[in-house]
Amino acid sequence: MPMIRLEMLPGRTTEQKRDFAREVTRLAVETLNCKPESVDVIITEIPKSHWAKGGVLPEE
Repeated sequence: MPMIRLEMLPGRTTEQKRDFAREVTRLAVETLNCKPESVDVIITEIPKSHWAKGGVLPEE
């Protein structure tokens, strides 16, 4: 069972997340030769205040 995890900053619409889940599932099915119902997509939104880049956590 493929599990695909996406971590990103908040701000995308529900429709964008639906589109992502649909397309990444389609590609997994095509590439991994599995059934769509076996693919799990987990989207985690991480607040910008919890996301350090280059070793620097943003100011609040």
